[in-house]
Amino acid sequence: MSFTNLSELGRSLVHGSLSDPEVLKGTGREPPIRILPNATVIKVGGQSFIDRGRTAVFPLIDEIVENLGRHQMIIGTGGGSRARHAYSVAVDLGLPTGVMSVLGTFVSMQNARLINYLLAKHGIPFIEPAQFGQLPHYLATRGAVIFFGMPPYTFWQENPALGRIPPHRTDAGAYLVSEVFGCKRMIFVKDEEGLYTADPKKDPSARFIPRISVSELKAMNLPDLAVEHPVLDMMENAASRRSIQIINGLEKGNLTRALNGEPVGTVIYAD
Repeated sequence: MSFTNLSELGRSLVHGSLSDPEVLKGTGREPPIRILPNATVIKVGGQSFIDRGRTAVFPLIDEIVENLGRHQMIIGTGGGSRARHAYSVAVDLGLPTGVMSVLGTFVSMQNARLINYLLAKHGIPFIEPAQFGQLPHYLATRGAVIFFGMPPYTFWQENPALGRIPPHRTDAGAYLVSEVFGCKRMIFVKDEEGLYTADPKKDPSARFIPRISVSELKAMNLPDLAVEHPVLDMMENAASRRSIQIINGLEKGNLTRALNGEPVGTVIYAD
């Protein structure tokens, strides 16, 4: 087979080693295209939001509907308390991390189905990973889609450095969608104003942080974060989505303000 028409980089990929640092460096010269640059990924928390039920979820559903036609929305869901219960039973039974990832996936999927049913009359579809190729069509015709936030690693989930709970869960899965598709925003909907120096539910002296870099946040070594730690690691190597926004979805209008690019909640950005 002739490779005479390949570029220098193409020839190095064909003939070289994919473990060669120089070859790998060459693959990063051209930035990836932004496939869905007008879309926003919205991750709705499981324990922090969906588990609150009707009083929290219904107003958010209304606000999502209000923004149909104005913003393209890719809506992901967390697992919440039911996932934690499944993890606790799985740990007690001695099941490995990959199996727990499968369990967490199905709980996240249940929450995605709940949101899907509430938005069904507006024609908003639920999609699974195999359907992500249809995202552009759904966003162009319906303005929004719903997916479960758990990344589809299932049995292939890597073991964490500590313990057995799957390290890449729904925050990481939702963030990766925003990064891979080059979306313009990544919004995490929680039940707090954003990021604090401590859990404000337990510590009344906790200080609100409106804006902070990944490196600054890591240096603070906070015992509890509003997003999963792996998201911060992913942001440091991101090519497209180098910032995220955490908002309080219980406050009416916050989602709309965030979709409009207003500085509501907390913004975490990569240096």
